[in-house]
Amino acid sequence: MILEPVALTPDRDLPGPVLTELAELYASNHAYHALSGDFPDPYDIRAEQVAVALADEVRNPDVEILLARSSGRLVGVAITLAHHPDSADPDPWIGLLLVDANRQREGHGRAVATRVEDRFREAGRDALRLAVLDNNPGALAFWTALGYEVIGHRRDRVLDRPCAVLRKVLR
Repeated sequence: MILEPVALTPDRDLPGPVLTELAELYASNHAYHALSGDFPDPYDIRAEQVAVALADEVRNPDVEILLARSSGRLVGVAITLAHHPDSADPDPWIGLLLVDANRQREGHGRAVATRVEDRFREAGRDALRLAVLDNNPGALAFWTALGYEVIGHRRDRVLDRPCAVLRKVLR
């Protein structure tokens, strides 16, 4: 598997072919989007909606959108944040890790998470955080199996949903 940052256009937009791939990946994850409420209809997710959903990330220099490819096909995406907006939070974050629903249970999620951890470890970071929606026990089981520990609970910054905050020491 290859994990590579998205190369934005000169206007700092997602390239059309990448946006199309991302829309297909997002659209495959009906169950997650039904839980998250990120899209009005989790069974009808379009490229324009994905572009809007990612607009803030694309503009933020502390955010990296990483594409996971296997045999040339997009199998997942990870969105990372080098610095949390809360200055009291010293750790980088994984904002999203999404694997094509048709390719789940093949080890892609674990591989992407490991590569993201390696990137931050190589950058000298000590730990990594993420939030899991309280209504997503499958995601909580996935992350705790990878060694992340629940360190607290809070509401997410965008949609005010209840979440568990997890942290993993990278040393």
